[in-house]
Amino acid sequence: MILIILSAIIISIIGFFTLYLTFLIVLGFIYRFKNSYQYAADYDNLGKKHFAIIVPAHNEEKVIEQTVRSLAKINYPKKLFKIFVIADNCSDRTSLIASKNGAIVLERENKEFIGKGYALKWCFELLLKSRYKIDAFLIIDADTIVETNILKILNSYLNKGSEVMQCADLVKPMPSAWSSEITRVGLYLYNFARPLGRKILNLSAGLRGNGMCFSANLLKKIPWQAYSQTEDLEYGLILLLNGVTVTFAPETKVYAVMPENPKNAESQRARWEIGRFPLLKKYSFILLREAIRQKSFKIFDSFIELITPAFVNIFLLTFVMLILTFFLAVIGTLHDYSLIYYWSLILILQLFYVVGGLYLADADINAYKVLLKVPKFVLWKLLLYKRLLSKGHTRLWVRTIRENSVNSKNF
Repeated sequence: MILIILSAIIISIIGFFTLYLTFLIVLGFIYRFKNSYQYAADYDNLGKKHFAIIVPAHNEEKVIEQTVRSLAKINYPKKLFKIFVIADNCSDRTSLIASKNGAIVLERENKEFIGKGYALKWCFELLLKSRYKIDAFLIIDADTIVETNILKILNSYLNKGSEVMQCADLVKPMPSAWSSEITRVGLYLYNFARPLGRKILNLSAGLRGNGMCFSANLLKKIPWQAYSQTEDLEYGLILLLNGVTVTFAPETKVYAVMPENPKNAESQRARWEIGRFPLLKKYSFILLREAIRQKSFKIFDSFIELITPAFVNIFLLTFVMLILTFFLAVIGTLHDYSLIYYWSLILILQLFYVVGGLYLADADINAYKVLLKVPKFVLWKLLLYKRLLSKGHTRLWVRTIRENSVNSKNF
């Protein structure tokens, strides 16, 4: 009886998250079949905005050249966009390399207020007061390749009334590195499939840090005020609570480079995993309260997104519970087989979420193949959790180790 009650509670929680994720994938299929991502077809008939492309960089000499070169190849009138690299507390050749490749370098030295959030606030305030004509800011990470249509797409959204947009933030394929490929699959689901489903209901896509775009008027109205380890997610919630919806732009993508060596990815993964907890503590009750007070499904959706555990954790718990209930049924301890059916159904829906999400994102065959490496990833993640629990995790922003420059020619 105790097992049945406990299982019912866990099934209710995991089942809710699973059904919600499945719901978003179904919505994604509806959106795709209705729209085919052809939002910017009328670009030539729209007014053209002036863009400032901002690249926050802290000791990024290995990757900054290819990133700036990628941005310089954007298919948009050259006089209408400028590339600014924030050399934030740099002690290497980031400034020199960026400048040689045509970027305008803004050097920032501040040992007290450290991190991307502070660097962005400093840059926004500086440029909004400058002589440059700027209608919108596009934020690109220092290890990123962008699609050449990115400013055309964002220009279309701005002309249609959007104030803040999030491009599809994905990962450069690296078939030889299983940890990078697993991350790529995760971002296909989290940064593409889910926001695509939300788009059809005009829900907020949230901000992902790389490939986010803000109108200058928005930043004047609601200045940047997020400095946590997940500053992008936090500012997206601040905007939502101020009535501003983050619009997803699936028609254009940015591709970051993940570390090949899993060891080098630990600081980044820890920041993603641990950085959400302060936001949970700070915003979960506020979102739920405002969703009820305003009768807003849009805010409720963001509340659900914030409290949803990492999918691999949900999947692992489902698999373990299915094996446990099956084992107890075999040895005769469990006589109610309905639990096996419920866990099996949840597992099937989770598999649909993964495969359906990859299909929506037009994932290549290697993204499907790397699913065989999920057990290895789960073990690596469990060991990471163990280290975090035993040693703790710094609240400061820690730069991810760069191994090689981005090879844009081969990409």
